[in-house]
Amino acid sequence: MSIQLNVNHESAVVDAPSDMPLLWVLRDLLHLTGSKYGCGIGACGACTVLVGGQAVRSCMTAVGDVGSAPVITIEGLSPDGRHPLQVAWEAIDVPQCGYCQAGQIMSATALLQKTAHPTDAEIDAAMSGNLCRCGTFTLIREAIHKAAQTGAPTPGK
Repeated sequence: MSIQLNVNHESAVVDAPSDMPLLWVLRDLLHLTGSKYGCGIGACGACTVLVGGQAVRSCMTAVGDVGSAPVITIEGLSPDGRHPLQVAWEAIDVPQCGYCQAGQIMSATALLQKTAHPTDAEIDAAMSGNLCRCGTFTLIREAIHKAAQTGAPTPGK
């Protein structure tokens, strides 16, 4: 079945069953491999992308449920990789293994779109569904605060 999507500000048509997880459409059909497979049950957050501005677990989201909502992956966050969250992540040296970081950044993006200057408690609540096996949670919080100071823009802008 042909499904029309808006991914990273571009139109894409994929031939996939409507119940195929969005993660596999992004990775296998559109070759956008920034979103990672972690657990397959929506518990770890490694596959987080934005759908209609909301952080969603792409491993648990059927492509047929996306509809016309814009999908933003880590690849579409910034045309040059200079989104304030990406800059802050690098400046603070957040990642260790890096596997979860795309999902972490996408969840943080959704948070900053709703709350320009979140408190530690708001950050912890918004990021609680994203797991980091390396334990860089305090650095993640620090990077979100740093990005909030610069005024994180809408993805792709």
